[in-house]
Amino acid sequence: MIDIPAGPVELSDRRTQRTWVVELPPYRFGAFPVDQEQYARVTGLRPSTIVGDQLPVSEVSWWDAITFCNALSEHEGLAPVYSLPDDGESINWDTSADGYRLPTEAEWERACRAGTTGPRYGSLDEIAWYRGNSEERPHDVGGKQPNPFGLYDTLGNVWEWCWDFYDPEVYGTYRVLRGGGWFDEHWSCRAGVRRRSHPTFRVDDVGFRVARSLIP
Repeated sequence: MIDIPAGPVELSDRRTQRTWVVELPPYRFGAFPVDQEQYARVTGLRPSTIVGDQLPVSEVSWWDAITFCNALSEHEGLAPVYSLPDDGESINWDTSADGYRLPTEAEWERACRAGTTGPRYGSLDEIAWYRGNSEERPHDVGGKQPNPFGLYDTLGNVWEWCWDFYDPEVYGTYRVLRGGGWFDEHWSCRAGVRRRSHPTFRVDDVGFRVARSLIP
């Protein structure tokens, strides 16, 4: 986990032509996407079709990622962040809990940009696995150069689930994905690109990483 300093981040959506600024407190962010070995160790499951311990876990739904966060918190003796009701629909986030969780979209973008202002924090071939260099498959996490915060694979390899709804008035319960993946063209692997997916969908180029709040 990497400590991310407090500060503002400006987000934008090309579809709606909307921009907005979020002021963030400090938080912690996974240096790597969750890999298959860690996911299996915590859950006992190996959902990914392409198997490898250090490959990013994929084919996990948003709900799978939320469940993993709670399980990892319990495994490490931390307070679980999420209350998972029996109806499988609503969910509560306990902001006083010190356990693992999905990052918000704003936290994800601030962590990815790491103080840079362009669409990427470096040359795409040096920092990301995408269609142009991936041979259309995922690669072990940490194989490319990190960003200035020391985070690997925030662009490319697998898309990453975020906590946020994408646009509930238009897309209902669809949640935000960020970062681009191994099957995407270069234009999708940019810090500001937003994608959406239903929280129950499992896709072969979608994974996640974890965050933690810094509780006083």
